[in-house]
Amino acid sequence: MTSPYIPPPPTPPVRPAPKWARKRYVLPAIGFAFFLGIGAGGGGQHSDGNSVKTAASQPRPAATVTATATATATATAKPVPGPTVTKTVKATVTVTAQASTDNSSGSGDGSSGGTGSQSAAGTCSIVSNAGNCYSAGEFCRNSDHGATTTDASGTSITCALSGSRWRWTYS
Repeated sequence: MTSPYIPPPPTPPVRPAPKWARKRYVLPAIGFAFFLGIGAGGGGQHSDGNSVKTAASQPRPAATVTATATATATATAKPVPGPTVTKTVKATVTVTAQASTDNSSGSGDGSSGGTGSQSAAGTCSIVSNAGNCYSAGEFCRNSDHGATTTDASGTSITCALSGSRWRWTYS
């Protein structure tokens, strides 16, 4: 008597690809895909780290239209006007600026531009890059190390080393 259960057919053994196929086809294909991914990922930036600008944002040469007029001499030509006489006048203007009495605290935030809102830059001998007077506690520029100036109220301040940073301090 035969068994009612039919055994499954035997599966053929799984045979890996030969070594020569892995060396000549698979590994170079993986390497190519790797370098293709690197090229696609890094292609959007220049070597200085800035993003690529679109062609529309770059300046383009403008079209120039040149018109040429040709004049013919006739018997009724008008005479050329004579030279124009210009008179030069010298004027002297005197401007007097007054210091504002702004009580805002101009403490520095680590920037070398100064954050004070004083508007009387005429009373300060050294001003920030923004044109404002320095106040005590703000950071100094490298070019101001050891220098002395006045703040907006006329108090003398000096750029001195405070800890590990140069700051404006009262003299």
